Amino acid sequence: MKILVCISQVPDTTTKIAFSDNNTKFNTSGITMIINPYDEWYALVRALELKESGAATAVHLVTVGKADAEPVIRKALALGGDEAIRIDAESSDPYVVAAEIAGYAKNENYDLVLCGKESIDYNNGVMGAMLAELLDMDYIGFATKLDIANGTATISREIEGGEEVNAASLPLVVSCQKGMAEARIPNMRGIMAARTKPLKVVPATNVAALSEIVSYDLPPAKTGVKMFDAENMDALVQALHNEAKVI
Repeated sequence: MKILVCISQVPDTTTKIAFSDNNTKFNTSGITMIINPYDEWYALVRALELKESGAATAVHLVTVGKADAEPVIRKALALGGDEAIRIDAESSDPYVVAAEIAGYAKNENYDLVLCGKESIDYNNGVMGAMLAELLDMDYIGFATKLDIANGTATISREIEGGEEVNAASLPLVVSCQKGMAEARIPNMRGIMAARTKPLKVVPATNVAALSEIVSYDLPPAKTGVKMFDAENMDALVQALHNEAKVI
């Protein structure tokens, strides 16, 4: 079984975000970029576990991005991926990302395509479904467990009030979330090996975007907390009536 894991580059959540060009562009100056946690901790690690168990023979990584995304994909290789593909395009539009990956993957005979449930920068959560449609594969999203046996995937998903278990034949696209696997840290052997693992750069097909970002806005600054004495509940009630805002 051959697995493709979709990797996206996102800003570290501890990074202070800023915008430029009249709030129309994300300012990457001084920003630390990381692998999207849902892609790394759940999709990639589960793919590696399947390979280690003998269920998979190869784990390939794909990202859509420019040359500055290569350190991130190298880290994914250090965790245990066999080879990586960087599609030389940059876009915030999920359709473009899905179409570029599909354009590469459709002739590579992947049995299983894994991605995170969403990226932590745009939180769209739609790329996996788009990719499945473009590859003409079945899709199961927001999975918490994945097992493969005899060409059939058994997948669990959280639903309101319980858990849903699905069985699906390969090939298949699955988006992953918490519960799928436990995060790993690259070891020195993996980091050294990643330097020599294949990283192929593929030209973009220049798919037309279906959406564009008009502008960015930072959330409003947090205001101070107003404290009330436990013995003075009347003042609290009055403040809730007169000062509190309903969101």
